[in-house]
Amino acid sequence: MRIFVNDKPLDLISFKDLDPAKQFDSTFSDPDELPAAQLWQDDILFEEPSHDLIIRILYQLRTRKLKDLDSVTLVSKEKGALKKFVKSRFSIIKAAGGLVTKKDKILLIHRLGKWDFPKGKFDKGETPEQCAVREVEEECAIQVKLDSPICNTWHTYTQNRKSILKKTYWYEMSCISDVGMKPQKEEGIDDIRWFREAEAKTSLINSYPSMRWLFKQFLKKRKS
Repeated sequence: MRIFVNDKPLDLISFKDLDPAKQFDSTFSDPDELPAAQLWQDDILFEEPSHDLIIRILYQLRTRKLKDLDSVTLVSKEKGALKKFVKSRFSIIKAAGGLVTKKDKILLIHRLGKWDFPKGKFDKGETPEQCAVREVEEECAIQVKLDSPICNTWHTYTQNRKSILKKTYWYEMSCISDVGMKPQKEEGIDDIRWFREAEAKTSLINSYPSMRWLFKQFLKKRKS
């Protein structure tokens, strides 16, 4: 499970999930000790962190600008319990969206100064698939056909002093019609365009790390 906290990836894994090819720059084995701020650099690993240490790690990630940090990984023999505890520290909301293709092009929206993919929160009683299609069609004024799931993304933010963990279900979609395509301006979208793969990669430099990661998962899936 990967959660983006303040745009930094936090991975929650078991020891059997550890990639032998991945090199961590620092490994911390004390279950209760939070490393000094200057040690938060590159890729770091915490082994079997206590609940108290996890709370302090989350606080560090949420409140500090850790410009030299690339990623944090928490590893435990009990991955399920680790995930459950981390989730318990947040209010969880759900959303869904789509990566829409038309021949060799992919659709991006421009919202709040960044390129993004269309998505939105569930309406009462909706399934992830229904929400994804509705949100894409509303935000882009197009018609789409739902294809297969890509992955889920998780990211955190603060709203009304509450810590929110947002789970977004992502799907591949095909464009049926874009005759009336236009951005849903009341949702803060000011532009919408079709991009070729290389153009999309370049545009997503001005996006969120979670969206660049999502696009990589999408490309991997298409090439597999």
